[in-house]
Amino acid sequence: MLTIAAGLRDQIVAHARADHPDEACGVIAGPAGSDRPQRFIQMLNAERSPTFYRFDSLEQLRVWREMDDRDEEPVVIYHSHTATEAYPSRTDISYASEPGAHYVLVSTRAENADEFRSFKIIDGVVSEEPVTVTSPE
Repeated sequence: MLTIAAGLRDQIVAHARADHPDEACGVIAGPAGSDRPQRFIQMLNAERSPTFYRFDSLEQLRVWREMDDRDEEPVVIYHSHTATEAYPSRTDISYASEPGAHYVLVSTRAENADEFRSFKIIDGVVSEEPVTVTSPE
């Protein structure tokens, strides 16, 4: 199960809306081994595409090194789908390389509704998981 603060959820959705009609992507880092998403990191979709996302390789290297330096790991890896449901595509599944991460997808296909879902993707197997959104303190 993914437990995420309302503010972090809102930042993901806002990024997805801001980059629409292109897919948005990013990471929420948390203390290594904690499974607690804490630090929102908006990243660039190097493809600038409405149907595909890819982290910029230099930006990803910098972000992953920064997480290592801070004893963090990618707790959430997120991206948006602009015209389809929030479910991992075959490409998303093939690129999922962090078995401990929650893969969050947001669909921005409906103008006034946000579809926000989380998945575990391990060895090509997709399992949807419940999402608990906690209120700000």
